Amino acid sequence: MLQTPKSHFLKEAAESTNPYAIYTRKVVVDGREILTDPEGYILDMDAWSEAFARARAEQEGLALTDEHWEVIRFIREYYEEHGVQAPVRDMIKHFREAWGPEKGNSRYLHDIFPMGGPQKQGNRLAGIRKTKGEH
Repeated sequence: MLQTPKSHFLKEAAESTNPYAIYTRKVVVDGREILTDPEGYILDMDAWSEAFARARAEQEGLALTDEHWEVIRFIREYYEEHGVQAPVRDMIKHFREAWGPEKGNSRYLHDIFPMGGPQKQGNRLAGIRKTKGEH
């Protein structure tokens, strides 16, 4: 029996209309699979929920605290208002006013989001996709 080589299927998937055909991961939330890219950024931002954030955080080994939720909500609200990711400068300014200088700084935000800081890990958990050109 003649078998089609695996490379043929990979090429076919890569050329399909779905650019994520072979490069997706899944997060199971309330029995439902939500697709992410290989780094964990959600593909369908409308599929985000707090349950997604909890499940994604668990996959990353992060126990979410009230401070994490404040940052996640800030990121989501900023995106909804401006249509872009919140710049770190705006996050620091906001949290310096909310938490004071001891915690409202880049070092602390990176401490509570150890896998890429608020710009990467925070955005993943908040259901905001990675911007083009981000590594």
